[in-house]
Amino acid sequence: MVSNPSTNIAMASLFSILNLMVSTSQLTIVLIVTASIFVVFIVIAVIRTYKLNAENKRLTELDNFKSEEDDTYKDFTDGHLY
Repeated sequence: MVSNPSTNIAMASLFSILNLMVSTSQLTIVLIVTASIFVVFIVIAVIRTYKLNAENKRLTELDNFKSEEDDTYKDFTDGHLY
């Protein structure tokens, strides 16, 4: 049986395509690693959000305390010469 050169080229290109394909286990590992990285980013963002909300609440309470303390009017024009 004589083999056709075009058939050999087609078979060689088919094998090279199969060598480039990613196996299911490799794809699963890549997806798990990628998902893990995004989960870490989401956890960091949630922690920072809680910290920022706590700081915002603390600063708001501090501002409320300060506004209650300095409720009296202060004349600021005493030092100016018009």
